[in-house]
Amino acid sequence: MARVRNWWNHSKKVIVIWLISAITFYTMFQMVLRHASHNSLYTSSDSPISNSEQRSRLYDEMGKDLDKHGALFIRHGETSQSLSVSDLFAIKDGAVTPLLKPVNPPVRANVLYLNTEYSFPISEAVRSIFLPHFDKVIWFQNSSLYHFSLFHASHHITPVPATEVEIETEANAVKAVAEVVCPMRIFLDRVVLTSTGVLLGCWQVISGTDPVTIRAKLRTALPRAPQNQLYNAAMLHTSFARLLGHPNTLPAEVDKTAEIQFFHDLVTRLNNQIRGFQATVSELWYVEEYNVLALAVNGRIKIRKFQLGCSKN
Repeated sequence: MARVRNWWNHSKKVIVIWLISAITFYTMFQMVLRHASHNSLYTSSDSPISNSEQRSRLYDEMGKDLDKHGALFIRHGETSQSLSVSDLFAIKDGAVTPLLKPVNPPVRANVLYLNTEYSFPISEAVRSIFLPHFDKVIWFQNSSLYHFSLFHASHHITPVPATEVEIETEANAVKAVAEVVCPMRIFLDRVVLTSTGVLLGCWQVISGTDPVTIRAKLRTALPRAPQNQLYNAAMLHTSFARLLGHPNTLPAEVDKTAEIQFFHDLVTRLNNQIRGFQATVSELWYVEEYNVLALAVNGRIKIRKFQLGCSKN
């Protein structure tokens, strides 16, 4: 009987040890699985990436647009924001004239302003390279109004009517955002030409508050704004010019491959001259645009300017 009792006591110890070992193994196995799953978040195609990397990938795609779709602007197609060249410009008697079409309600745009200390040298470089080839079929962005579009409280695709009181409330909310946002030190990552003829400066952030963060703050500050905004949240770009027709130094009968290469060569020349250019951005503007794309075509606008305060309160 004593032998049976000893055997049972020994068996209980073995069972307990086995159970503890099994539980420990299972727990460790689950931890390993979770760890592997966590790591896979950073190695799969869905891995989170930095804002800078998001911009780089976005700019890579934008740089391929001309090759994919060809020079649509030569055939007077869409230019930007779902608008055609004929919606914005008239080319008559060798002159480009903006069509200042009223928009109601006015577009209410929030943009970062690029000071003329930086915009004038860029504009001169753009003009020196593109004007000889596109005389009378090019529109240069007003270099006193170079800006980075961030967020719209209302745009022409999804209008959001507002009273004067509501507009003042929006402007004050944007001012509050500006007070906590820090000035940005940025550099020109590259210039790209889209298939719709828009010559864009694509920028990266060296220091300061990232555009992704600013847009998120504006989204919170402007709850009535359209859910669908016009630009990717990471994007930081400036329009330099819009090509509106066939270059006058290129034969009309040239094949499409040579045509595209011609445009790439011009963009390469511009990149060689201004790529890496640095600037500081320290103003956030709340702009009412009373004409379609008024900031781009020298239309009627009302600007409220706010300095970026970098306040922690």
